[in-house]
Amino acid sequence: MPANVQLITSRDNPLVQRLRKLAQDPAAYRKLGEVWLEGDHLCSAYLARGKKAAVAVVADTAWLGEHGLGNGGDPLAYKLTTLARQADKVMVLPESIWKVFTGLESPARLGFLVQTPLLGDGQATSEVRAGVPTVVLDRVQDAGNVGSILRSASALGVSQVVAMKGTAALWSPKVLRAGMGAHFALHLVEQALPEHLAGLLVPMVATSSHADHELPRAPLPEPCAWVLGHEGQGVGAEVMALCAHTVSIPQPGGEESLNVAAAAAVCFYESLRRRSVGI
Repeated sequence: MPANVQLITSRDNPLVQRLRKLAQDPAAYRKLGEVWLEGDHLCSAYLARGKKAAVAVVADTAWLGEHGLGNGGDPLAYKLTTLARQADKVMVLPESIWKVFTGLESPARLGFLVQTPLLGDGQATSEVRAGVPTVVLDRVQDAGNVGSILRSASALGVSQVVAMKGTAALWSPKVLRAGMGAHFALHLVEQALPEHLAGLLVPMVATSSHADHELPRAPLPEPCAWVLGHEGQGVGAEVMALCAHTVSIPQPGGEESLNVAAAAAVCFYESLRRRSVGI
């Protein structure tokens, strides 16, 4: 095989064990300094943002060779091979070994290992950017909710996500899958503490069922930082004290509250709507 392609046949190989840890431990990427992107959708989204993967891991059943040659009757294998060849190094594994580490019911047969910026436990992973539309996640626990919020943020004009300490790990496999590639369009800050929020330099707006103002009539600064809290407890007192405004979402149907991801989408859309019409 060419120098940039390596065949791995043992489930005890260090790479396989690393992939297993990354796929099964939501916060393993913080210790290992790399993220596992499993599946062709995430890999395609990563490349579409002009990023380069250091390592592609591909199943032997999907690898058609360095030049994409082989069974031309399998368009999916051709697609996976084409994506894999765009990485600096290609690691080919028997499909049976994928079951050792995959986080999916059916092996995706392709994944990228990519680097992620880390500053260590207890520190923000990157600097907070000032003056940009932002969402602050205060201890949002469910990975599916977090991923959905990232996806809505990317779609509706929010450019930065600040995850407070205690929020589900942004680069965990479940959040990545729910985000559907949104991660690569956003500036992400993890493990943030309340003192980091001063760097936003935009008013913070919290959602609360006990707010004085309801959307869409509530006054909204532009840009602002939307603050979304824990699914059961809401926004914590320390973060709430930093907010300039609180707003609620009208629910004439009588429900007590919206799912946090649904609430986020409503809030982001309202900001987008006002920008579009110049309110």
